[in-house]
Amino acid sequence: MPTSIYTINKGINKPIEFKGLKAQYIWWLGGGIICLMVLFAVLYIAGVNSYVCIALVFLAGAAVFHFVYRFSNKYGEHGMKKKIARRSIPKVIKSWNRKTFFFENEK
Repeated sequence: MPTSIYTINKGINKPIEFKGLKAQYIWWLGGGIICLMVLFAVLYIAGVNSYVCIALVFLAGAAVFHFVYRFSNKYGEHGMKKKIARRSIPKVIKSWNRKTFFFENEK
């Protein structure tokens, strides 16, 4: 019996994970790093001392890593999307007319 030369991907339907970050949080961390690089470039071009630039970017980078990892661990793969969607659900539906709930026979 011939053996197949192709391997079977057993990670189908599993979320993307990189160093503990799940799904969209990888993109958030990447965007944060890009923003930090732009911040460094702007500060450096503006004439701020390079040590001050490095210190500010390092502190801001630590904060970005902390918050992204915290959100990833707290909400998981889809939790943040669910939390944002939950805000759009109305807390109360008011109706001053009962006709809304009665269907008349349409003939």
